[in-house]
Amino acid sequence: MSDQYRIISDGAGWLDRAGRGRVRFRGSDAASFLQALVSNEVASLQPGQGVYATYLTPQGRMIADLRIYRRGDSFVADVAPSTGAALAERFDQLIFAEDVQSSDATAELSQTTVIGGRAAEIVGEALGMDAAALRALPVWAQLDARDAGGDGVFVVRTDDATLPSFDVFGPAGAAASIRERLAGAGAGELPRELAESLRIDAGRPRFGVDMTEQTIPLEAGLLDRAIGTGKGCYVGQEVIIRVLHRGGGRVAKRLVRLAFDPGVVEPPAAGDAIEAGGKPTGTITSVARAPDDSRWIALGYTHRDVAEEGRQVTIAGRPDAGATIAGLAG
Repeated sequence: MSDQYRIISDGAGWLDRAGRGRVRFRGSDAASFLQALVSNEVASLQPGQGVYATYLTPQGRMIADLRIYRRGDSFVADVAPSTGAALAERFDQLIFAEDVQSSDATAELSQTTVIGGRAAEIVGEALGMDAAALRALPVWAQLDARDAGGDGVFVVRTDDATLPSFDVFGPAGAAASIRERLAGAGAGELPRELAESLRIDAGRPRFGVDMTEQTIPLEAGLLDRAIGTGKGCYVGQEVIIRVLHRGGGRVAKRLVRLAFDPGVVEPPAAGDAIEAGGKPTGTITSVARAPDDSRWIALGYTHRDVAEEGRQVTIAGRPDAGATIAGLAG
């Protein structure tokens, strides 16, 4: 994998994200509708802006995480794989007198991720866009692609990896053309194993893997990315505010990044118990080979008192499988 990583470090690779879900919201009340439900600021978004947010139960547990993009007078939400239809229906059931329509747009929209040191240049060349403008985009902001083989193509700056990363959205019928253009500009297809390695290396949790319906977003380190601490009411806010204000933000466990010792040959596995000082402290959730192929890396939850950068841990029953906490995830 180290050779593949060097290739995208110097260039870029693309990955088909057709498996992810996409939900569209239309209507004059779409912004206020979402504002009342999700954990981050939506009402103030202007066309071309976006935000990362969570949708919670009244008990502050996660139902979904969403990347919400304002597209003119509508919104598109990029959600976890295979959840688009269920979430669209769930939102639809919450509509009373509001002028808003929620629909599953998974089959209507294509989505392609581009990651690499020259991702902006390659996307720019492929889609007739200004690379400097792409490089200057804030995270979750978008630019329309005017020369992409179809109308309605737009590019979003993301934070999926430590390397520059973008998502290209467009009509489903434009997917093949978009990827041909990316390939023509020098991007190869990104192996899914490397994409997963880049995600874990960046400490980005994935819903359904590192976060579930039992997760409080603060446990997964999503405070800065997904919680608007100054916004008005949303579902689950009381629990989040109580933890932040009364509990000083302390939750029982935290999601951390783990770097295993280079000599560890047998990989850890999701579900393996983590020990610190010979005592159980948490569980592995995701594992991959490091992008440079130097070691195994992982995400996992540990007790908050153990979740400190530099702390040494092991896998239960495997004293040879030592790891260092490389930092918090989120």
